[in-house]
Amino acid sequence: MQIILLTDVEKLGLRGDVVDVARGYARNYLLPRRMAETATPGLVAELRRVDAQRAKHEARTTDQASEIAEVLGKTVLRFEVKAGPTGSLFGSVTPSDVADEIWRARKIRVDRRKISIDPIKRIGRYSIPIEVFSDVRVEVKTLVVPEGGELPPEEELAALEAAEAEAAAAVQAEAETASVDIDSVIAEGLSEDEPAAEVVVVADETLTEALVTEEPLTETEE
Repeated sequence: MQIILLTDVEKLGLRGDVVDVARGYARNYLLPRRMAETATPGLVAELRRVDAQRAKHEARTTDQASEIAEVLGKTVLRFEVKAGPTGSLFGSVTPSDVADEIWRARKIRVDRRKISIDPIKRIGRYSIPIEVFSDVRVEVKTLVVPEGGELPPEEELAALEAAEAEAAAAVQAEAETASVDIDSVIAEGLSEDEPAAEVVVVADETLTEALVTEEPLTETEE
């Protein structure tokens, strides 16, 4: 089944890609979560038209790439996102988001696959490496800011990240302890059941002996 991705999906593709997936995966997961839509000839044609339009603004020579890199080097991208109290995002900033923001801000088309980042999942200040053209690279300054607020100093950002990591480690340790306790209970339960198992074995042996030593029936008894 062909679908158009509405968001970047790890190991599947980037937003706007037309991909083939199993029908069940699309209907049970991607479509209900609005991560994709069914690919129709009309939608696919529109995507290709928009992509071709943007491609006119993509670097085609080293000189053009150098000019674009110079512009991007002076650009600061800004994303206002929903974030929790420790700075974790409710979502992420993806290569597609970066490419779209560059297009919106500068009308420069950058191949999303040449944006070398994993999805950003925390507020902060980032330098995003982009390959504009062969042997022409640039780092674009990017701010990922909590919605309706501003970025705290780097020291505070580091403290928030450390606190979140510490909390995650504590949860993991608690889960491991609970797992060990459950294993101990199961082991104790099995240990208590062992005498009963022996009784059953003895009973079976007694019954077997009785059956073996039982006198055969005579024709009269039959």
